[in-house]
Amino acid sequence: MSLSARRTITQAGPQFFLSQGRLSSYHPRMTKLLEQAIEAVRRLPADSQDDIARTVLHLAGSEAEAEPVDPAHLAAVLEGLVQAKRREFATNDEVEAAFRRFDP
Repeated sequence: MSLSARRTITQAGPQFFLSQGRLSSYHPRMTKLLEQAIEAVRRLPADSQDDIARTVLHLAGSEAEAEPVDPAHLAAVLEGLVQAKRREFATNDEVEAAFRRFDP
């Protein structure tokens, strides 16, 4: 390991230390925007933090635990999955009509 790489590790502190082979592919810093988002999430209630964490893990391709399905909705969820497998999706008009039901 080069002297400059060792200095970087020392300056970064132990939280960023990985095996020498993984250092080149590891980015210890988040973007400014991601840091702001994480800070905003920290101010939310725990349930909201967990919802956001599951979404982020899903988007990042992580193997997060499956979202629990209310047993009362299970039949509808399973039917929706079958329809999706058959490529049967709602039209834009049907989606808009469904959302309009929630308008005051």
